Amino acid sequence: MSRTLVLWLPPVAALGDGDAPDPAWLRIDDGVIVDSGQDDGWVDAWEKPQDDGPDDRLIALAPAADVPLRWRHYPDAAPAQAASAARLDTLKDSLGDGALLHIVAGQPIEAGQAVPVAVTTHAAMTAWTGWLKARDLSPVAIIPAAAAVPPPETDSLWSAEVGGEQIVRAADHAYRSDPALDPLIAGGRNIAPLDGDRMREALLLTLAAPPLDLLSGGWKPKRSWSLDPALLRLAKRLAIALLVVSLLIPIIHALRLSSDSDRADDAVVAMAKKAGVTADDATAAEAELDRRLAAAGGGPLAFSVPASALYDAMGDAPGVALKTLSHRTDGTLTTTLAAPRVEDINAVLLALQARGYRVTAQPMAGSDGQQMANITIRAVP
Repeated sequence: MSRTLVLWLPPVAALGDGDAPDPAWLRIDDGVIVDSGQDDGWVDAWEKPQDDGPDDRLIALAPAADVPLRWRHYPDAAPAQAASAARLDTLKDSLGDGALLHIVAGQPIEAGQAVPVAVTTHAAMTAWTGWLKARDLSPVAIIPAAAAVPPPETDSLWSAEVGGEQIVRAADHAYRSDPALDPLIAGGRNIAPLDGDRMREALLLTLAAPPLDLLSGGWKPKRSWSLDPALLRLAKRLAIALLVVSLLIPIIHALRLSSDSDRADDAVVAMAKKAGVTADDATAAEAELDRRLAAAGGGPLAFSVPASALYDAMGDAPGVALKTLSHRTDGTLTTTLAAPRVEDINAVLLALQARGYRVTAQPMAGSDGQQMANITIRAVP
């Protein structure tokens, strides 16, 4: 449910008066006026700021005594250009120091529409904003009360009471009523009272779509960067969930890896059992299989494995000759190589090491002047 509290600001002249009457107010729920008064009842109607719902808003109405209105016409100007021209023309027509005035122009929806222009002073804005701040109130807009009075019929003026203030509305201006000046301003035109129901409807329309807002220019509120408590709580929950997931991923991965390793070990033990090897774990089973293969002359410790690597390495060094070659059951290949240069033998050794074999070499001189080396090669990298 959307809720709006409308509060009429006191005239500037009455702000320093301790006997000034309480401001008028009314409360609107979902577009319907549900309560009103001219007392301090608005405090209970509005409750505390921290209890406000997301759709609650406060709108302040500035008295016509301090904010008269004019409507200017620029038939051939675009809306933005018309608003800018209205501010400049109003400033030229105003009396006194322009630096002390706060002039706000609304922007018409379509070209050719009248532009509402409000004129007040920075001193009045300071007084009103200070009055609101002292009561911990932050309105979403400050609207001139005269803007709520609808335009009159042709060749007539309206007289309407808005928030305890009598306002006269002509076609091109609106101001606080003065019995001595009203006939002179009317110039013979009829000043008719505006029906109360019609005035309420016009006020509701004005609050729903304010034609202008005095909280503009230098008086526009600074944007608050405070975080929504509900959004902050959601962010904390998401951060905790992210942390939990981040911790669970490596744990689950480790559990799956451990489970896969256990299954692989069980498969090795089962395979070894089929081969007649009884072992408690995969490591013992693999060791026993390697021992049996080595004893049988096969497996990774067989002669063909290191011998093939040796012949491949010698293929890239045509000057190297094989003098002796022997093999042990532990997979070690022993050979004697001869070459015109030590560099040729080193090339063979480097090629074996590049294939991942562990190589040891003992150089010696041959009787025919060639360079020789006794070499051992581990069959298992």
